[in-house]
Amino acid sequence: MSIVGRNLMEPEPTLLPAEPEVTESLAAGEEPVDLAAKHPESSLVWALLAEDALSQGYTVEGYAYARVGYHRGLDALRRSGWRGSGPVPWTHEPNRGFLRSLAALGQAATAIGETEEIHRIQTFLRDCDPSAPEQISQLQR
Repeated sequence: MSIVGRNLMEPEPTLLPAEPEVTESLAAGEEPVDLAAKHPESSLVWALLAEDALSQGYTVEGYAYARVGYHRGLDALRRSGWRGSGPVPWTHEPNRGFLRSLAALGQAATAIGETEEIHRIQTFLRDCDPSAPEQISQLQR
């Protein structure tokens, strides 16, 4: 990242480690529900479950899946040096599971009318990466 135009007070971006077993299994056609049992620490798996549940109208289930993915992602971020703020860039593919879980949590919170949660999540997602909401919405088209 270039220093020009960067806020030097902002922490370095947090980059989560890759999950090759998860991504290879998904690419081979393994179902997220099966992978959740094998890789419960993977935010990506929980995000996929949440997105699928929400797209089928299973709001409460989607909320629960997204909440798990969000918390697993927070754990991973902390293990990677994140201290509660700073960029979590969408461009780093391993970060996408957390960001997608966060967005799905926001979608589910909207569906159940959890107003304070909606605003907190929208702010958090934009603080992680301002481009993430648009990137995620493009995946869902």
